[in-house]
Amino acid sequence: MAEQATLPAEKREANGTSASKRLRREGTVPAVVYGSKQRAYMIQVKESAFSEIFRKQASDNFLVNLEIEGAEEKSKLAFVQDVQRNPLTGGFVHLDFRAVLDDEIISADVPISLEGESLGVKGGGLLEHLLHSIEIQCKPGDLPEVIVHDVSDLNVGQSVKVGELKFPEGVTTKMDPDVLVGLVAKSRASISAAAAGGEAGGAGEGEAEAEEEA
Repeated sequence: MAEQATLPAEKREANGTSASKRLRREGTVPAVVYGSKQRAYMIQVKESAFSEIFRKQASDNFLVNLEIEGAEEKSKLAFVQDVQRNPLTGGFVHLDFRAVLDDEIISADVPISLEGESLGVKGGGLLEHLLHSIEIQCKPGDLPEVIVHDVSDLNVGQSVKVGELKFPEGVTTKMDPDVLVGLVAKSRASISAAAAGGEAGGAGEGEAEAEEEA
């Protein structure tokens, strides 16, 4: 289960582009919090506080406990739904938080980690990681940081599909089970060596045939 950090926030009254720019200059990120059972309202968080939490996460989608100063309901479990960043500076531009209930089903993109050195890689093959994240559904308390799959037993030519992933209890996915997550392929060096061997063999056979004809 993913750890739920506490993030201080303040209810925000000022709106508009100029107000948002002023907040960012002061090291504060404008944000909004909403949910299926409440009206949306504006908040603001310190960029340093959010950055400290964000850099420890494996995914952009994670849970936080918002402590909102000035709100009627001060403590709120929320899901980081969207993170907007400045493409040049990397700074945070705007954040969307979706308030959730403990028994609510949420959707999130979580990374997939393929762990272990496969038999095929030990034999000179190459592990190709094709699907790096997957959308899962679960209750907030069951949200994993990462989906881990051991590929130690994979040999050259073998693969792992979505349907073979081991999900924690309470976690499911709607993705097609036949989608490839990773496979062990022959390395370019072994393919080149095999091709060179084939060409050498072909040349030898041609020389033998020429001698017989002579």
